[in-house]
Amino acid sequence: MNILYRKLARKRAVQALYSWQISNNNINDIEHHFLKITNNKIDIIYFKKIFNGVTNIVKELDEIIKLYILRNLNTLSLIEKTVLRISLYELKNCNEIPYKIIIDEGIELAKIFGSKNSYKFINGVLDKIVVKMKLKN
Repeated sequence: MNILYRKLARKRAVQALYSWQISNNNINDIEHHFLKITNNKIDIIYFKKIFNGVTNIVKELDEIIKLYILRNLNTLSLIEKTVLRISLYELKNCNEIPYKIIIDEGIELAKIFGSKNSYKFINGVLDKIVVKMKLKN
């Protein structure tokens, strides 16, 4: 597994999940579209795992996120929700990845796609989740 390819898979997953949220198009159509426009330099298996994993349990992820934010989930930007969903999905389902890497990747995605300070919000929420999940000492 190439770390760079996995980073690129996460970026593609943010874009695909964002597209899904704003368009309400069929999940399979969105996945197919993003795989079609993707070059060979991403971890396609990981992209599929994240994209399908998040879409399959999005309501469960949202219920968990609601426990760690001080505002209504609907007030978050779509990017913030998407990054939190991906990161939480990874924390719950990708035990082979250290939690610090998942948090760092979430912060990086927020810096790339989010507003100027959204990465600080993402960091705070993910840190609370990690403490509650007892991943952090």
